[in-house]
Amino acid sequence: MSHTVLTVPPQRLFTRPFLMLGVADLAYFTSGGLAIYALPIYVTGPLGGDDAAAGLAFGAFAVTALVLRPWAGRLSDSRGRRPLLVGGALICALATLLLPLATHLAAVVALRLVLGAAEAAFFVAAIAALADLAPPSRMGEALSYNSLGLYLGLALGPPLGELLVRVSGFPAAWLTAAGLALGAAAIAGSIGETRTAMVPDGVPRSLIHRPSVPVGLAFLTSMVAAGGFLAFGALRAGEVGLGVASLPLFVYGIVVVTGRIAFAKVQDRLPPLRLGAAGLGGIGAGLVVMAGWGTPTGLIAGSVLLGLGVTFTTPAFFAAVFAAAPPAERGAASGTLSAFLDLGLGLGPIALGLVAEAAGITWTFAIAAGIAGLGAAWSLLLGVRRAAARSAGTAQGPPPGR
Repeated sequence: MSHTVLTVPPQRLFTRPFLMLGVADLAYFTSGGLAIYALPIYVTGPLGGDDAAAGLAFGAFAVTALVLRPWAGRLSDSRGRRPLLVGGALICALATLLLPLATHLAAVVALRLVLGAAEAAFFVAAIAALADLAPPSRMGEALSYNSLGLYLGLALGPPLGELLVRVSGFPAAWLTAAGLALGAAAIAGSIGETRTAMVPDGVPRSLIHRPSVPVGLAFLTSMVAAGGFLAFGALRAGEVGLGVASLPLFVYGIVVVTGRIAFAKVQDRLPPLRLGAAGLGGIGAGLVVMAGWGTPTGLIAGSVLLGLGVTFTTPAFFAAVFAAAPPAERGAASGTLSAFLDLGLGLGPIALGLVAEAAGITWTFAIAAGIAGLGAAWSLLLGVRRAAARSAGTAQGPPPGR
């Protein structure tokens, strides 16, 4: 007697809009990756600033991005994803085009504030669009693959920036970055609108998606720790005698990209909060190696460990948040969680820049490692609370930390 086993194929993930969104992300974040290398060198070189000034310029975008991300989230829910994707990329291109005219730190900071508005619009809409396009059962996998555009940009942008600065100077670097942002706007405009639901009339529209906040605190620690490396990795390379200053950033980006491909399906098979905690452990370990092993080999080894940690953190935390967000609230959830990204990548480097100025980059990395450790503990606690609420059967709505 034979039995026919019926299998249900996985819902399709690699659609044209999904792939085009990834390409738009690649163009946009390559522009940003170029600035990650060029900006600290520009501030501490031609502008004559110190490490604290480099941290201020790097993180200034967080002020406007932090304020505007929740508004961008609600706007993407009410008006759609496409206007914010295109508008954010165009604003980025314009502000970057003006950077060659910024000959004082105040002007650079002002333009970084404008770039914060662009970042808020583009990133929030891109993540919400991704959630629209991805099958719910493959959300973690979709986040991993989509993030390749971001991390390939972080991997390719710094060496591209270093090449342009060495060959043609800073104006060529800023012009190239602006061109990449314009390309992102064109590609995003070709995708079409992805929004599938609106917040019903009469339903209060809070700017903050409260179920996202506990996970956001864990996400914050990962961004502070990684932000310290992104802001000071090139400067640390000079301290330890590594001739190619962008190499640690390149290695980091390549490790994340490789890991996101190799472990994409893992994201939907393991509890996201535990996976996030493990990723934070990897970030902390990498920073400890970079702080304690003051050689080029130590810096590269630490970059690999940190990259492995980041492979899991962002997809895990976003997957946990979207599990609690209905379609009409995806923009708000994206805006709330990504606001913690601003706090980490923006205010983190500013604070860590003060540490670098007072005690050196070694201590900066050591303190960032401790922050990652606290985040890992908090993630595990959220997972324990969720498990306890489920077993007791007393949870109302989504359990804490989902």
